[in-house]
Amino acid sequence: MKILERPIAITDVETTGLDPTTHEIVEIGLILVNQQTLEIIDTLDVKISPEHLGTATESALKLNGYNTTEWLNALALQTAMSLYGEKAKDAIFCSHNVTFDWSFIFEGLKKTGVRNLMDYHRVDLFTMAWMKLRNSGLEKFNMNEVAKHLGITEEPMPHRAINGAMTAYEIYKRLVSN
Repeated sequence: MKILERPIAITDVETTGLDPTTHEIVEIGLILVNQQTLEIIDTLDVKISPEHLGTATESALKLNGYNTTEWLNALALQTAMSLYGEKAKDAIFCSHNVTFDWSFIFEGLKKTGVRNLMDYHRVDLFTMAWMKLRNSGLEKFNMNEVAKHLGITEEPMPHRAINGAMTAYEIYKRLVSN
């Protein structure tokens, strides 16, 4: 498949902390986008049951609103990564902070043995925004600041992976369309 025909797998993860070797994914949001038309092909919104909640940071759990009630029917990491891998097959991974999100997805794939069938390229929305908006007066390039600057509603609190992926999708559309 030619690179310009591959779908874009706009991904956001919510985690129990910042270190992918110690902390866990508790939620994955995916917006799979047709690169040519910018239309949504598919989505994935899954909660994942953490296995080692004792390693979680309080700030991460507060940010993503983790609670046992809403995660009662959460999937095992194996199931979630299998679903993600199927949907993102042949796609180019994309997120607002590609280093963070990819490190957790990579670690999840590695832990579960799910084969990574995505393209090896990565698209970083932060870099795209920085290149396009660096002379705009914008002083911060986090996702909410970029969204506000582009006239997009910022991600609500608590963070949910599907909301983050949808905000990233709206940013992506604006950045590639202008």
